[in-house]
Amino acid sequence: MSKLALLVAATFFMEFLDATILNTALPRMAQSMGVTPVDLGIGVSLYSLTLAIFILPGAWLVDRFGARAVFTGAIVLFTLSSIGCGLSNSPLAFDVGRAVQGVGGAFMVPVGRLVVLRTTPKTQLLQAVAVLTWPGLTAPLIGPMLGGYLAENYTWRAIFFVNAPLGLIGALLALAWTPRLPPQPHKPFDVVGFLFGGGALAAVLISLDRFANGGGAATVAGLAMGAAIMALLFVRHIAKVAHPIVNVRPFAFVTFRLAMTGGFLARMVIGAVPFVLPLMFQLGLGYDGLSAGLMLTPLFVGNIGIKPFTSAILRFGGFRRVLIVNGLLQAATLLACAGIDAGTAPYAIAALLLVSGASRSMHFTALGTLPFADIPPDDMSMANLLFSISFQGGMAFGVAIGAAAIQLGGMVAPHPPLAAFHLAFVALAILMLGAVANHWRLAPDAAAHVSRAAPARSTP
Repeated sequence: MSKLALLVAATFFMEFLDATILNTALPRMAQSMGVTPVDLGIGVSLYSLTLAIFILPGAWLVDRFGARAVFTGAIVLFTLSSIGCGLSNSPLAFDVGRAVQGVGGAFMVPVGRLVVLRTTPKTQLLQAVAVLTWPGLTAPLIGPMLGGYLAENYTWRAIFFVNAPLGLIGALLALAWTPRLPPQPHKPFDVVGFLFGGGALAAVLISLDRFANGGGAATVAGLAMGAAIMALLFVRHIAKVAHPIVNVRPFAFVTFRLAMTGGFLARMVIGAVPFVLPLMFQLGLGYDGLSAGLMLTPLFVGNIGIKPFTSAILRFGGFRRVLIVNGLLQAATLLACAGIDAGTAPYAIAALLLVSGASRSMHFTALGTLPFADIPPDDMSMANLLFSISFQGGMAFGVAIGAAAIQLGGMVAPHPPLAAFHLAFVALAILMLGAVANHWRLAPDAAAHVSRAAPARSTP
């Protein structure tokens, strides 16, 4: 197992943890600053916003300054901004710290993953990606519980200060372990493309945030329209310039194209589950916050427990078969969640979530490996950039989709409240079946050289 892959996984965990750890700590933070939790809400959104926007220049920065400098610098920036958040005594200082933290995270994980992808042979890619994907599944489950525990029993500042020693060690290891990648030809930075692309991403994420938090329909519609206009301008721009900030060449490879489209849909569903489940336990079944968090433990156990067997399963079944079967299993567990009620035995819920967690983990690993299976080294930077944008967007959309499903369920069946969550899970299961339909279009031997099931194929 690559030392660098473990380091990148650790930074990924830090990044994803910071995206989820604040929600349960906001009341204590607001109390110490003499404001309301709503006043700090923008800091939570700013982190995700800058994280998504500043992914765009990542490939250019690596080509210009080198992966070692960018990866190490990103860890340092993330760590220093974490300390700044912990020292903040006003909403403004906190907002600035979170925005800078998002910038550091935007360069930290994608650049680290790029180095792993470029330096890992195709035959070892599956094992490396399996290491890289577990933080994206476990951090959203641990974050809310850890944030609430630290804020209630110690201080909310500990949420951020814990990153200081981890970041220092991570920066030193990044400096020592990150190899020097071959230099790339210098290209001018596409400022216009960054403004159009960043504007579109910002408008999409803000509209999703407003929608998930009950924003006005006119505001959400206006932001969505603005996002569509900026996206159109972005697409027209990158088709004309010689060195666009985003190049769509990786989409010429069938495995990349299908993995990105089906993967985006699947990640939306997978990202919605940790959002919908705790709410159902609390609002639908009457659990307190701690009990609702603890009920997610089997999901976490399933995520981690399947990891030692992931490579063997994919070697045996191949990507297409595993994704189809696993997608159907995901849909089945979601439909089973729609049957949970006050009379459901806790052990039955635990068993269901254990299976669901293992299935989520398998899907994440397969979808994190497949896009890069046939990508040549020269296109790896751009493929990684596109994947990073899709990954962040899919997870962000997941929360919004979860909120929308609950609201729609509430309109169809307002009483009792549990019925709204049942309908939400049915809707998520239908979306997962849509992802399965996409997986079905893969060739039977897709990426077989990565799963070691057949000889390599390298043609688009």
